[in-house]
Amino acid sequence: MNLPNRNAQVRLRRQRDGLPDAGDFQMGDGPVPEPGDGEFLVRTIYLSLDPYIRKAIRGDHPGHAVLSAGDVIYGRAVARVVKSRHAGVKQGDYMVAETGWQSYAVLTPKKIVQRIDPAMGPLSTAIGVLGMPGLTAWGSIAHLAPPTVGDTYVVSAAAGPVGGTVGQLAKIAGARVVGIAGGKEKCDVALRTYGFDACIDYKKDGWEQALQLACPNGIDIYHDNVGAPLLMKLVAYFNLYAKVVMCGRPGDYHSGEFGGLSPGPFIGKRAQLRGLVVYDYEKDLPRYLRVASTLLREGRLRFKEDHADGIEDTPGHFLKLMRGENVGKAIVAVGPEKG
Repeated sequence: MNLPNRNAQVRLRRQRDGLPDAGDFQMGDGPVPEPGDGEFLVRTIYLSLDPYIRKAIRGDHPGHAVLSAGDVIYGRAVARVVKSRHAGVKQGDYMVAETGWQSYAVLTPKKIVQRIDPAMGPLSTAIGVLGMPGLTAWGSIAHLAPPTVGDTYVVSAAAGPVGGTVGQLAKIAGARVVGIAGGKEKCDVALRTYGFDACIDYKKDGWEQALQLACPNGIDIYHDNVGAPLLMKLVAYFNLYAKVVMCGRPGDYHSGEFGGLSPGPFIGKRAQLRGLVVYDYEKDLPRYLRVASTLLREGRLRFKEDHADGIEDTPGHFLKLMRGENVGKAIVAVGPEKG
């Protein structure tokens, strides 16, 4: 197989606190590497952009050392093996792997996140509804706070890959699902694509009153994708013994601080707060994939993707994600699925 000479890469230009900007990244070229014994070369197809990458760049995420200027940015991707010197990995295999933001990467099996069966769904879903975001939703629904028929289930960041999936799974379980999202476009996705019962646009005046109307019997379960400020507003509407799954806090990723959470209101509500770390559920991925791929084929589980084309667009698409402007799973299409 003829390989190009150029391995396009996105590297860190500077390390700093605060909301990232375009000046933090730089494009670079490296040679397409050759795999050694026990290694294999993969070509990136779809690069996954996720909020945790902001923390990983600073070394504040499990398994990631702080990056220095000139280092390739961390990231996972759907990739295809183009050359292998490992007996357990064949040319043509598809996988989700820790490739970094680059067109090609030499890996060992330790960098494989999951093998991909293309029959389960579109390849891109392996970094979305059939990947880490989906498994995150599964950890919430199947393990931490399973909803029952008639529960009022509220989820923030409702148009995102985790929020959209967790809300659909709650709906399938028989709950009344109310999403919270920023803007009409995102609420339309929650309502029309994901089938939520209601969606509250927190950017509109009077959104709390709209939430009360959407949750006339109070809130039984809240899946929190955004952090303390919204959580502190919602606790007033919790029922006694409400459950909260604390999953994300993107607003705090830029400062590294998590403030504003006062325990008093939660004690008064006898609420149960549980933290979700997706890596706790990796062993349950095969079970989740069996369930989710079936629901996907039946049209009962849907997804929304926000694509950029070309690795050069990766920094801009990541900044869009950090500003909360993406609608659906943020993905960069780096190369073709075949070949």
